[in-house]
Amino acid sequence: MSKAVQITQHGGPEQLKIVDVSVGEPGPGEIRIRHRAVGLNFIDVYQRSGTYPFSMPLQLGMEAAGVVEAVGQGVTHLRAGDRAAYASQPPGAYCEVRVMPAKCVCKLPDAIDFDTGAAMMLKGLTAQYLLKKAQPQGGLHPGDFVLFHAAAGGVGLIACQWARALGLQLIGTAGTDAKCALAKEHGAAHVINYAKEDFLARVKEITQGRGVKVVYDSVGKDTWEKSLDCLQPFGLMACFGTASGAPAPIAPNVLGNKGSIYLTRQTLFTHIATRESTQAMADELFEAVLSGKVRIRIDQRYPLEQVQQAHRDLEARKTTGSTILTL
Repeated sequence: MSKAVQITQHGGPEQLKIVDVSVGEPGPGEIRIRHRAVGLNFIDVYQRSGTYPFSMPLQLGMEAAGVVEAVGQGVTHLRAGDRAAYASQPPGAYCEVRVMPAKCVCKLPDAIDFDTGAAMMLKGLTAQYLLKKAQPQGGLHPGDFVLFHAAAGGVGLIACQWARALGLQLIGTAGTDAKCALAKEHGAAHVINYAKEDFLARVKEITQGRGVKVVYDSVGKDTWEKSLDCLQPFGLMACFGTASGAPAPIAPNVLGNKGSIYLTRQTLFTHIATRESTQAMADELFEAVLSGKVRIRIDQRYPLEQVQQAHRDLEARKTTGSTILTL
């Protein structure tokens, strides 16, 4: 048996309930893993609220780290006793033990502890594909300006550091002076408190009117219109979340009128659809962390039993860096 967090209907944090579930043996292509720590992410809120609808009951959670207890037929990259971490579909990480697909589970290097492993996989792999794969026409090169919203969040702080390592001029936005200072500390070349300043005007000032090559936006409705106007001609608007709500539909001719810009909606799970792509991306992430180029900052820890409060704090934008649930 395992303690797990489930919902039986979409709604607010009050829907999150601790239940006991039975855990069986892994089937072909599966593993059973005992978690040591679980990551909290905004996608969990989307799934709980019904923004991303699921059939019920639903066990939430998309990333965790722990020890493999058993492997099913055909699993060759893991074995019982391995330390492991993952960001993976389907949901189900909010628990002590689970059986899950093995393809997106990676061996965790001995030098990375379980808390860090749980905090880094979904957010770190997201930062990796954004900066390395979601690129504008002609790619990104040292000295290029990029705009990153919510720069003091879990993905944002990793992206700030990784962008600095790549030589990019990352302009980070956040809603408080303290969060802006945190982004600056982690490598943002410039920061903008969008609660106090017009971020479009500041971006134009910082870039001497040229604009940025890419906007990385997980905020959505609140930042959308001005973000499009921050782009250089042929720039890329890379949406990877809508924390403030979905933006209004956009007509194709608007992209032309704003400088023949590009628009993409990215998801991590497209990028980690195969065992090979998952491992290649994870290897880059592990190297960045082990080399010290990227430090995983865990600012909040909640016992699994306090998962409702964790969700409330995340939605209220009270959190910075990464958040984990402890077991």
